[in-house]
Amino acid sequence: MAYNEETSPQWKTTIIISTSLQNHDAVKTLRGQQHRIRFSDSVESGAFIFPLSGTAFLLADPDPSEESGLIEKLKKFVQVHRNSFLLLHAPFTGTKELETMSLIQHRFFGTNLRILPVQNNADIIKGMLTIAKATSKPHVDRIRDRMSLAQAHIIESSPVWEMLRDIL
Repeated sequence: MAYNEETSPQWKTTIIISTSLQNHDAVKTLRGQQHRIRFSDSVESGAFIFPLSGTAFLLADPDPSEESGLIEKLKKFVQVHRNSFLLLHAPFTGTKELETMSLIQHRFFGTNLRILPVQNNADIIKGMLTIAKATSKPHVDRIRDRMSLAQAHIIESSPVWEMLRDIL
C-alpha cells in the first residue's frame, strides 16, 4: 500500500524551544498540534530544536541596525548545530530586507546554515515541520528506500544502460 500523507496519522515529535519564545504564536500552534514542547534557557534565544531529526531552527527578524549582532548569533548557532536553518521572518518587499538576506547568504555560504525566508507563522510551522519530518526516522528511511527504488527503476528501464550492457 502506498504512503498517503492525508490518511497517515499526524506526525508528532518533541521540540526543545528557547524560553524567549514561550508566548510566540508558533509555539501555540505547535502545542495545538500536540507536539511535545520542552522549554530551555540553555538554547540560543529564538531557537527551535528537533532532537529526533537533528535539526535546529533559529527565528530572526532582519533588523539592519542589529546586523552585526545577528551575524555573531548565527556564527555561534552554526558552530553548535550541524543541521541549522535560519527562519528569516520578513515581508521581503523592501530593499533593506533583501540586502540583509544577501549579506547573510554571502557570509554563511559554504557552511551548514540554510536560510528559509518566512512571512508568517504558518510558513514558520510548515517549514520547520516539513524539514524535521523529512529528516527524522522512520521518514528518512522511507524516503531513502523510495529513492533507491526510483534509481533502480531508472537504471532498469534506461535505453542508455541497455546499450552499455550490449556493448560490454
